[in-house]
Amino acid sequence: MIKSIYFISILLLCFSCNSKAKKRSSYSAEHVTITNDPQDKLKESMERGGLVYTDFCMQCHMANGQGVPGTFPPLMNSNWLQNKRTESIHAVKFGQKGEITVNGETYNGVMVPMGLTDQEIADVMNYIMNRWGNTQNTMVTEEEVANISK
Repeated sequence: MIKSIYFISILLLCFSCNSKAKKRSSYSAEHVTITNDPQDKLKESMERGGLVYTDFCMQCHMANGQGVPGTFPPLMNSNWLQNKRTESIHAVKFGQKGEITVNGETYNGVMVPMGLTDQEIADVMNYIMNRWGNTQNTMVTEEEVANISK
């Protein structure tokens, strides 16, 4: 009986585990709807970006984008996102280390690169740049992300 319960527990654990590859398929470029309306494109990008944020960013920057004071910078009302678009995309694409100042507070931590595709980076950037008091005039595109080099 105990062996049966142990075996079933192992099976359930194996089948319920979500790998990043499985999660990634839920917001991959395969699910991009073709539309010519810029508002629809932004909305769809933000929906995919919300999934990316939940999987890769929320652990440090929190569900509400407030970050952790002194450790992980806020994304909420972030002057860094608003004033340093290229640097923000670069940080998501290649990681970030060294001092940055966000909303008057200095952070000197490390954000490792998440291994996201250019489309996933564009989507998560559109999500965070249009949430929590942030607004942008121009949507981040996959091409814009692809043009940012190390």
